[in-house]
Amino acid sequence: MAELAALEDPKIREVNEKHGDDHGVNLGKLRAVAKRLKTQQELARRLWQTGDTAARLLALLICRPKAFERDELDTMMREARVPKVHDWLVNYVVKKGPHAEELRLAWFADPDPVVASAGWALTTERVTKQPEGLDLPGLLDLIEAGMKDAPDRLQWAMNHCLAQIGIDHAEHRSRAIGIGERLQVLKDYPTSPGCTSPFAPIWIDEMVRRQHA
Repeated sequence: MAELAALEDPKIREVNEKHGDDHGVNLGKLRAVAKRLKTQQELARRLWQTGDTAARLLALLICRPKAFERDELDTMMREARVPKVHDWLVNYVVKKGPHAEELRLAWFADPDPVVASAGWALTTERVTKQPEGLDLPGLLDLIEAGMKDAPDRLQWAMNHCLAQIGIDHAEHRSRAIGIGERLQVLKDYPTSPGCTSPFAPIWIDEMVRRQHA
């Protein structure tokens, strides 16, 4: 904890806090600490219990994803209110563990929109890698009905799912683009030069163009 405190940079914290991430540690330096520590599951659990954002990010880098119990991950998800912690927990831990599908189903319609966004993120992973058994038209129905008025984090996750359905499944592409055009979600999101807009119609067209190129 002292080492993490020493890595704190006020300028980095100022930038991160604009995105809701309350830490000031350069992620490259954090990854260097994790590389030195290697995998240490019990230390990861202790770091998580501190509640400190930088410590939790480090915990997610040095943990053993398959060592967590299903209920433990559910508790961690409900504690993970910081966007970067939430994102890493889903992508670095839950997706790599044996409970991903069970938690996807449990979280998908959770009344907490932040938890539900994790369910949608896991669903998006399946849209791309294992779509068998998913009701893609049904997902599009849910997105069409609920995305426009969804809270930010849930809206972002639903929009990502919409885009991936359009990118990966040509038979649903025109409907996905049409939903994006009607709802106009993230149409005016500021996008850096060289980056793809998160507005689904633009995102879908660009990724399909790259695939064909």
